Amino acid sequence: MIWNKNKECMSRDEMHALQSKRLQKLVALVYHNVPFYRNKMQEMDLSPDDIRSIDDIVKLPFTTKQDLRDNYPYGLQAAPASEIVRVHASSGTTGNPTIVGYTRRDLSVWSEVMSRCLAAYGVTREDTFSVSYGYGLFTGGLGAHYGVENLGATVIPASTGNTEKHVRLIRDLGITGIACTPSYALYLAETVERMGLTKDDIKLRIGAFGAEPWTDNMRKEIEERLGLKGYNLYGLSEIMGPGVSFECQEQNGSHINEDHFYPEIINPETLEQLPSGQQGELVFTTLTKEGMPLLRYRTKDLCSLMEGTCACGRTSVRMSRIMGRSDDMLIIRGINVFPSQVESVILGMPEFEPQYMLVVDRQNNLDILQVQVEVRRDFFSDDLGRMLAMKKTLSDKLKSVLSISADIKLMEPNSISRSEGKSKHVIDKRVLK
Repeated sequence: MIWNKNKECMSRDEMHALQSKRLQKLVALVYHNVPFYRNKMQEMDLSPDDIRSIDDIVKLPFTTKQDLRDNYPYGLQAAPASEIVRVHASSGTTGNPTIVGYTRRDLSVWSEVMSRCLAAYGVTREDTFSVSYGYGLFTGGLGAHYGVENLGATVIPASTGNTEKHVRLIRDLGITGIACTPSYALYLAETVERMGLTKDDIKLRIGAFGAEPWTDNMRKEIEERLGLKGYNLYGLSEIMGPGVSFECQEQNGSHINEDHFYPEIINPETLEQLPSGQQGELVFTTLTKEGMPLLRYRTKDLCSLMEGTCACGRTSVRMSRIMGRSDDMLIIRGINVFPSQVESVILGMPEFEPQYMLVVDRQNNLDILQVQVEVRRDFFSDDLGRMLAMKKTLSDKLKSVLSISADIKLMEPNSISRSEGKSKHVIDKRVLK
């Protein structure tokens, strides 16, 4: 099913004209309302009149995560506070989150693009859909929620936690669709089996999975154990949230809602735009966003773009599976985690050496994070109570910064290997084949 055939199946010439019109309007908006962009453009001797089509996007400045942090909290907001009706936030490398404001029209666009995703998966008004992403500042829960409602299906705002109760709801309410992280879907499958149920006892048929890396092998296991068809869902808070791109029934790349989010692939070293089909860093420009529009936002995700009409009938550009990142960010249970966040906490505590290691693994189909840190010789002790108190203090501080719990392993002095070259602080044991 195609939700919006006029936009999802328009000719390339029509899409080019629409994107050009929207880019011109966007550039004028940020130039006159966002001092950051106006200063950037003036430094480059650019004015809105210099942008005449989408092809001129290469003239515009890039935006980075650092720019968002430097302008915390509302420095990149283009709409007045009176027009901002919701605020979400994502984690960053410091204690300050990335604040994203939405106007009423932004929320309408978000619901629209999420409805396109759900329709592509085969969701209809007859479905009952459980949204099991986290609700709150994280965009996953409410983003998927309003998409389901906009499409006309019944939404169950299950969020996360109390998985046995969730399984009973899936069974008793005849829930047919679920949106969650793929690791949670596998955990859900384990819970179903532990409760003595099988996939034949539930009616799940569609899964919208995203917010963390996953593989075709994970897809097959989820589908087999829950009896559903799993689809990829891609998004990021800075651009909108879930709904930036989605798989269709063909599952040959993810269709980008490019009438709202213009994609580019660049060489992360030279920043030059790369031709279609080449792998590089994914960059997005928010063509219609009012609250916090972004020009050429560097996602750090590495992938390639595919052009041409899909067998499903959609003409939109598709993006390949994310092949990695051009920075050191980890995605753990849908949360962005930077080693520098952990480092800043450790450096702020006199008990520890600036020697640490992050070990990421997947147990029982859920991502876990262990933080190994060396205790300074003056603080290392055989006093178990003292060591446990030190461990708890670090654990609490890290949870406050990372928004997820970490297993803390206190190490003896000089027990973590040193390197004469670039320090290695991450061991990712998750198998992604």
